[in-house]
Amino acid sequence: MKMIIAILKDDDVEGVVQALTTASFRVTRVASTGGFFRKGNTTLLIGVDDDQVDAGIALLRANTKVSADPSQKRATVFVVPVARFEQV
Repeated sequence: MKMIIAILKDDDVEGVVQALTTASFRVTRVASTGGFFRKGNTTLLIGVDDDQVDAGIALLRANTKVSADPSQKRATVFVVPVARFEQV
């Protein structure tokens, strides 16, 4: 199992969450702030099986807006292994 941690601009979050949930991914949203200008961001926590990582990242890519400035990134994504998972 893996955890995809995606930090997105607030403008992109609704479309990304809708696409992920439509594709049966479970998503947890966390409001966050960061960067030089302290602009609002949202961090998404997406728990996936190992074989779903590429599909999850593809949905993130497809549902974030392309910036006019090519040096500006759309999202920061981390994929980390999950040693243990429980629901209580």
